[in-house]
Amino acid sequence: MYLNTKLEDHKKEIRIAFIGCGKFVSMFLAQYNQLKKIKIDSIVDLNIEQAKENCRKSGLNEKTINEINFSSSLDNTLDREIEIFIEATGNPIVGTVHAVKIIKNKKHIILVNVEADVTCGKYLSDLAKQNNVICSMAYGDQPSLILEQVEWARLNGFSVVCAGKGTKYHPTFEYSTPDTVWGHYGLTKERAEAESGMNPKMFNSFLCGDKSAIEMCAVSNAANLKCPSNGLTFPPVGVYDIAKKLIPKTLGGLIDYEGQVEVISSIDENKKDIPNDLRWGVYIVIKAQNQYVKNCFKDYGMVTDETGNYSAIWRPYHYIGLELAQSIYSIALDNKATGFTKNYNADVASYAKKDLKIGEKLDGEGGFCARGRLITSEKSKIEKILPLGLTDNAIVKRNVRKDEVIKIEDVELNLPKEVIEARNYQYNLE
Repeated sequence: MYLNTKLEDHKKEIRIAFIGCGKFVSMFLAQYNQLKKIKIDSIVDLNIEQAKENCRKSGLNEKTINEINFSSSLDNTLDREIEIFIEATGNPIVGTVHAVKIIKNKKHIILVNVEADVTCGKYLSDLAKQNNVICSMAYGDQPSLILEQVEWARLNGFSVVCAGKGTKYHPTFEYSTPDTVWGHYGLTKERAEAESGMNPKMFNSFLCGDKSAIEMCAVSNAANLKCPSNGLTFPPVGVYDIAKKLIPKTLGGLIDYEGQVEVISSIDENKKDIPNDLRWGVYIVIKAQNQYVKNCFKDYGMVTDETGNYSAIWRPYHYIGLELAQSIYSIALDNKATGFTKNYNADVASYAKKDLKIGEKLDGEGGFCARGRLITSEKSKIEKILPLGLTDNAIVKRNVRKDEVIKIEDVELNLPKEVIEARNYQYNLE
């Protein structure tokens, strides 16, 4: 808290580097000219010319762009005077390899790459502690904002009953592909991809439920909250009903346990917009621990359930890369992460989006082949289920029917040693 005040007394330049220069980073770049004492040292991207063009589109002038070191290889930047790396490739396998290199080189890292975090995050967090550096979630993404609310609640003595986010979800969206995605958003391919630089695979992951499973996995692992019994259910709930409905089923609510994650939808089963939706925001439900607190909920006009025991707070929007600076300043000024993985509670399982044939190559999150579902880490380990984060370029060894869970033994994996070590580390945790 109060980082802006601390920044006034901070004399040193905060030198950062980005790995990947897509939409999230472009949003940060649009704020860059207004940010104090942050200096972009390097941008690592396989397509350097496109990265430079993204910088121009975000409002950076040629002088600023020419001062940035552009490279197609992370290895060429590790010896530079960089304090914080921001991994934003979105690829969980590549991102894990990058994170391990950065941490072992005693540099801080912010994982915009939530996919890497939920696949190998407990290993990376523990590795960061061993190397006396920080591995942080990215402020602006919903998991970090949810964790901020959870931290506030627990710090002030409240029990967190449920935590999550809003999205636009319908069961039929689970089978959306990068070819069908823009119709669901009401956009043309030209408008989305050419004008706004939106990645069809990534935005499809928001739509088909993959990203919701990934982000709630991150929250479960960081905040020690439970998974729903059978995956996320996406009930259509408006903000003024959160405290009434995101409470246990035994009390007339919709959730399985006190202390779990859930995502709520902004549309109903007929695809109609519901009133007061939370499509872009985050929320938590808290519980009054005694009668006096319950009375305070009522006295101060807080939204509650019918019993008055449960109340909710929410934030209507998340500003994505526009507010990433919060994480940078938190590390540089407070030596604190804006959320990090503390546990290995949950995984994201892979389910076949279509009939898969022997020899077919899977294509990861938001693709044509598999979709993700939130499950417990225990189920993942016992049943040897293939995490969604390991599906990119996996080769199918057994015919898998549509909607069937994909097991590790069903595919041929060619994983880098860093990912193998990370997954084995997590599987062997007590």
